[in-house]
Order: sequence, then structure tokens, then C-alpha cells
Amino acid sequence: MTDFQNRALELAAQQNSPEWLGTLRRKGADSWSAASWPGRKTEHWKYTPLTPLQSAAEGSWGSSEGVDWTHNIEPIDDLDATRLIFVNGQFMAAESSELPKGIVRFADVDADQQALVQEHLGAVVDAGRHLFAALSNAWVADGLLVHVPRGEKLAKPVYIINVSTPGNEPLISNQRVLVVLEENSQAEVIEHYVSSDVKQNGFVNCLTEIVVGDNAQIQHYRINLEQEDLLHVGGVHVDLHRSASFYGFTIAQGSRLKRIDYQVNHRGEGAHLELHGVYLPRNKQLIDYHTNVEHCVPHCTTNEVFRGIVGDSSKAVFNGRIHIHPHAQKTLAELSNKNLLTSRTAEINTKPELEIYADDVRCAHGATISQLNETSLFYLQSRGVSHAEAMSMLSFGFINELLNEVPEPAIQRFLRPRLAELFGRESSKIGQLAYD
Repeated sequence: MTDFQNRALELAAQQNSPEWLGTLRRKGADSWSAASWPGRKTEHWKYTPLTPLQSAAEGSWGSSEGVDWTHNIEPIDDLDATRLIFVNGQFMAAESSELPKGIVRFADVDADQQALVQEHLGAVVDAGRHLFAALSNAWVADGLLVHVPRGEKLAKPVYIINVSTPGNEPLISNQRVLVVLEENSQAEVIEHYVSSDVKQNGFVNCLTEIVVGDNAQIQHYRINLEQEDLLHVGGVHVDLHRSASFYGFTIAQGSRLKRIDYQVNHRGEGAHLELHGVYLPRNKQLIDYHTNVEHCVPHCTTNEVFRGIVGDSSKAVFNGRIHIHPHAQKTLAELSNKNLLTSRTAEINTKPELEIYADDVRCAHGATISQLNETSLFYLQSRGVSHAEAMSMLSFGFINELLNEVPEPAIQRFLRPRLAELFGRESSKIGQLAYD
């Protein structure tokens, strides 16, 4: 095993966790110990080296003690939500909202909630196929349960803010979220990963599992806007039951190592998945999105759209797979990945996949890689727009369609000025372009 693998097991042994999580932790540790470390010949990690993790081998568990986590941290202020703040993996109860019934930390669950967590935690994700899910299981000592009973709707969105700060040694945190929606229920969950602009040296491993019951609906957002030296590996794993609906939106900047997996399983007929993603690496950053959708039953639909703007000497990886099982007749599934390279040294490796074993389906997939259109640039410049401004306008227009489709207005308002800064434009002009 590598130094990081050994150190990860040592960190697991240092934790204090409830006894009822012991079985899952032991299974996770066993899977982690038995797993082969990915290399260039490992297909799912072919373009994403894990060498930066060796710097985290000497790390320790993160702490919030004495940390001024509010410095240069920008949450979504105009969002009326139940707000939960975690700093370096530690829950900040005093700064968080009062938790309503059904939203509880694993450490505070009652007997019924404990049974619910034991039933679903680690059951949605396949730790045998996802290396860092096995690590998350080995490290799980606490987490967050969001439970919506049958026929109910959360009064407010759940807004989870995960703040990372630097330390004298690399700080390591393990984030775990379990969302369980029973029949005919509704919820909105926002996960926001953020840090200050100060150079980071930590590693965040985060895993979210979502169970969407019959006729239930959920909007799930994942926003990754950390400083580029933070190491981040995450996953969102979803089970969709009969006529369930999942809308997901994810946006991320790159870092020295950033890998995010989406695994969605259609378990019941009539389930629908809408998954939109935007990735924006620059400088020498790396970002890797792997998505996998399993159509296990008939009459389900999937619409997956990811767009990336890759600049400077950064690198992006996108692998999107849709698997249609033999019994999944009457499936409708579409996958689109479009990429814009704004530099001659930028790189994208994209691999859309359709694996179909049913004969009565409608499926399509495609990927494009392009640069900014010279004719469009010339047109804008001929009307008095500078070259830099023209590039910014065309770049923003490339992702604007997905932003306009975000159902939560507060997230749109939060993202637009930050994207304006990223593209080097005035936020007022970005706003004007968004609605022209």
C-alpha cells in the first residue's frame, strides 16, 4: 500500500465513533486495504493522477478550534434556508440554524433514526467500485441525516456549508450526508464547498447518498468553489424509485486534484433524472467528472448535460456512462458534453458512453470540443468590443443556458457575479448578457 493508504487507516483508528457504525467502518477499512491503488493503466483514473495525495500522508484530522473561518468566505446570503456550517469537518452548532425535525447529526439520532441510517448508509453506494467511498466508510464517525417523511415537504432548503481552512500540517476532513425521501415527499438540498483565497493544504473526502422514494422529488445542488490547492474527492450516489424525480446541478472550479462522481440508479419505473453540470478549470488546475446512470427498469428517462470551459494550462476529464439493462425497455436517455478550450495549452479528455442491452429504447449521446468562434469574435470586435471582452462574452454565453435553467433563483444570483470575476468582466454586463 502507498503511504497515504497506510496513513488513512491510522487516521481511522484515531476516531471516536458510535458503536453502531462499527460494522460499516470495518467493511470500509477492509475494502480500502484490499483495493489496488489506481495508476495510469486504471481506466477510471487514467487521466487523473493521485500523486498529490502523498502530500496529505502526514495530515491530521481537521479542527475548528481557534479558526477564523468567516474571513473571505462568501455564503449564499439571500437564501432562506436551514443553514448548517461545518469547518474542517467539525459542526459549528452556534453558527448554524436550529435544526427542524428530520434533520439530525448521526451523533444525535434516536432509535428510529439510527435504524434508518443503518438501513441506507453505505447501501446506495457500491464501495467495491468506488475507492474513496470505501475510505469514506472507513472514516465515518459522524454525518448528517435529512429525512422527509411520507407526503411531507421541507419548509426550507437545507443549505450545508463546508468550509476548509489551512493548517500547519494538511487538515483532513470526511463529510457524509444521507438524504432519505419517503413516498410523495419533496426536498431541496444545497451542498457548498468553499475556502478562503489563502493557499490551502488539506484534503476533503465527501460522500452524499440520496434515496428518493416513490413519487418523491428532490433538487440537489453541489457547488465547489475552493482555492486551487485544496485536494477534493467527492461523490453523489442516488437511488430513484417508482416515478421519483431528481434534479441535480453541479458547478466546480479545478484544483491540484478534484474528482467528483455521480452514480444514479433507476430502481423504479417512471423515474426521471435531470443532471446538469459546469466545470471551469484554469491556471494548471485539474477537474475530473465521472457520471454513471444505471437504467435497471423500464419507462425511465435521463437528460444529462455537462459543459466545460477549460483555460490556460488546465486539464479537464469527463466520463459519462449510461447503462441500459436488458429489462429497461421504453427508456429515453440523452447525454451531452460540450467543451470550450480558451487556450492552446488547455486539455480535455471526454468519453461519453452508451451501453444498451434493450431493443425498444431511444438514446443519444455526444461530445464536442471546440475553440471560440473566430467569426463571432471578429463580429463583436468590429462593433467596438475589445478582444478580451469578446472572449468573456462568448465564454459566458457557452454556459449561460444551464445557469438560466437553475430552479433556485438565489443560486443564480450568487453565481453570476463570481463567474463575472472569473471571466474578467463587470458583473453588470454579465447580468445584462444573461437576460438579453
